[in-house]
Amino acid sequence: MQQFIGIAGNIGAGKTTLTGLLAERFDWDAHYESVVDNPYLEDFYADKDRWGFHLQVYFLQHRFRSLQKLQSGSRSAIQDRTIWEDANIFARNLHELGHINERDWATYQSLFAGMEHSLPRPTLLIYLQASLDTLLTRIRRRARHFEERIDPQYLLRLNLAYEHWVTHWTLCPVLVINADRNDLVSDPDCFESVVIQVDEILSQRQLGLGLGGIPHP
Repeated sequence: MQQFIGIAGNIGAGKTTLTGLLAERFDWDAHYESVVDNPYLEDFYADKDRWGFHLQVYFLQHRFRSLQKLQSGSRSAIQDRTIWEDANIFARNLHELGHINERDWATYQSLFAGMEHSLPRPTLLIYLQASLDTLLTRIRRRARHFEERIDPQYLLRLNLAYEHWVTHWTLCPVLVINADRNDLVSDPDCFESVVIQVDEILSQRQLGLGLGGIPHP
């Protein structure tokens, strides 16, 4: 593996779209989140208490296998949502809401701890920052029937968790893109601006220059 780029963001932020666009532009291997073939997702939205732990363990092992495949390859790769988001945002949030009990949470943390030491570090994390209105608009637009049950308050909690998580992220530089103001699909100039910034950051990383959080207007 040459370079590893992670795309982070809430449900409906535009991660899959940006992953595809950047993979095509830079000729990277794209690794997407398992949604269509996920056996727990629809059940989870119907009953979070019963299926929250199962769903998060499924995502954890799927993401870990994806990272193993990515790590063994010789090409640069980009991943739609990272394993760190699974553990530190989604699973933790479900535990805090009481949907994952203490026993299952301890088991989940043990599983993640066993994986974490062998995970490749991203070269760059791109965080798509989106308001609740933007998230809800995009979720409605893609019309996945199981997402009709999503509670707006659940999305708000995730947004708060993301802001805290990104602020404390230290594994690599972060490029923050405001998804409310930047339409990466309809506005070619917006996407080109992101491409230029990504290219500059990766070039500096290859030269060994340290970079902190980088906001995108």
